[in-house]
Amino acid sequence: MTTTWDQILTTEDRAVLERGKWAQRAGVGQYPALIVVDAQYYMTGIRGASDNAEKYPLACGELAFPAVAAMRRVLLACRAAKVPVFFTRYVIDPVNDDVGMFHRKIGAGVGRGENLYFRDTHGAEIVEDLQPLATEIVIDKKKFSAFFGTPLLSLLIGRRVDTCIIVGGSTSNCVRVTVVDSNQYNFFTIVPEEAVFDRLPISHRLTLFDIDRSYGDVMPLAEVLAYVEGVGARNAAHAA
Repeated sequence: MTTTWDQILTTEDRAVLERGKWAQRAGVGQYPALIVVDAQYYMTGIRGASDNAEKYPLACGELAFPAVAAMRRVLLACRAAKVPVFFTRYVIDPVNDDVGMFHRKIGAGVGRGENLYFRDTHGAEIVEDLQPLATEIVIDKKKFSAFFGTPLLSLLIGRRVDTCIIVGGSTSNCVRVTVVDSNQYNFFTIVPEEAVFDRLPISHRLTLFDIDRSYGDVMPLAEVLAYVEGVGARNAAHAA
């Protein structure tokens, strides 16, 4: 397949990949779960708004909305297939600033604005197109990975999950680290290429390349949807 990072690879890069046999297909398992990472307004801003850069200083803006549409397709497919769905939210205490080192890196902190990721603010809310159902678990986290300091691993084990489908943002931050942890826990790990987003196109491309090289399978959205549909057909047959 033609990928978003093909144009940045040199002939020498391709030779290194071939020599080392990098980027093999790890494949998929039989029992997937969908992990929707930080699909929050502080990450996207408001669709079509002219003042996103001012009101949502950490938002990916218009780069996010095609991915949100793709994420919704994956979400609806997983719901139809009876695939378990988990959401994460990056939510920080607005008084005690419990995020730690990250605020030193980006110059943020308590009092910077209501459209970041502080608890009980609009910025911390999951976007309308991806609102969780009452039967779906939402996990609040303080660090990049959906696994770090959360019950996600035990919840996946409890549901006998062997495959993590990871969507959301940003590609180079919370998605990347969640993918790495998923790999380190030996889950098959899938990233639908169209269903992740980032603030910087170069970060997005390079991160997808690194994920596909070492940590998971970056797949076209259509292939992921076909996989989920197959899981749904098997689930329906077992239930009959």
